[in-house]
Amino acid sequence: MFSSSILLQILACALYGNWWPMLSALVYILVPMPCMFFGGGSTQFLTSRDGGGWVDAAKFLTGASTVGSMAIPIILRHAELISTGAMLIEFTSFFIFVCTVLCFHRASLDDEW
Repeated sequence: MFSSSILLQILACALYGNWWPMLSALVYILVPMPCMFFGGGSTQFLTSRDGGGWVDAAKFLTGASTVGSMAIPIILRHAELISTGAMLIEFTSFFIFVCTVLCFHRASLDDEW
């Protein structure tokens, strides 16, 4: 699923001859960083109610990078740097990426795997 998300990112750039949509792919690199640095490599802290300075910072950074992944294609389209088709392909890629993260989160919660 992750590979198809990246493939759609590349197609959004290559089909329209514009590499600005690849900017949101850089944000995909930033999304798991708070989990790796502040969550101990696990996504379980995202659903817990436990607080603390670093845990709250990780939740905020994860949310901010997720919103940034959606906002970048919208801003690029508004500035007329990308076409509507590229923006829709970006949204499809983001949806597949979110489904991948949710599947990973669900699989990491189950100890029976």
